[in-house]
Amino acid sequence: MLTLLLATICGLGGTKAMTDNLAQIGTSFGYPLKEITDFVSLTSIWSYLGQITAGTLSEILITKYKIPRTLLLTLNILLSSVSHILIAFNVPSGLYVASVITGFCSGPFWSLIFTIISELFGLKHYSTLYHFGTVASPIGLYFLNVKVTGYYYDKEAKKQMAASGAVLKPGEALNCLGGECFRLSFIVITVVVSFGTVVSRVLIV
Repeated sequence: MLTLLLATICGLGGTKAMTDNLAQIGTSFGYPLKEITDFVSLTSIWSYLGQITAGTLSEILITKYKIPRTLLLTLNILLSSVSHILIAFNVPSGLYVASVITGFCSGPFWSLIFTIISELFGLKHYSTLYHFGTVASPIGLYFLNVKVTGYYYDKEAKKQMAASGAVLKPGEALNCLGGECFRLSFIVITVVVSFGTVVSRVLIV
């Protein structure tokens, strides 16, 4: 269970960090407000489609071909790392693709994780393990969003402010512009998600 939890923290934490910072990323990269709104909509739509696709596809694969759901979980975590790379290096128009990938990969986590828990550990302690599995989201979000993304964004924003000679007024939020604002944080997230991919391979039986 700890292996599944660790893999989920890494994978889901990365997609949550991306989703929660989507508007801020768009602003830093210079996208207009309308396009940023489109990114948020794309993420929501593809999250729903991803959840349905993962549930249906995993059922077909395990029934007909005996391919375990844990393999799909591993592939899902691996695919999500592509969106983080696009953000880290601010690929032109990459935020459109990153929004779709992030949305598509965030949905399957919930449809796969709880089914995998029941398949690996049975239903005797399912209620306890279910809630144990849900804790992966806030843990991953806290470390990758607050401690990584938030920290490096503020650091770069202060660096830009110091370079321009500006002074932060009381109650004023830090603003960072350019690809450097999220580069280091999403490189770290990519490494963490890649580690989650390796960890989840242990579950493939």
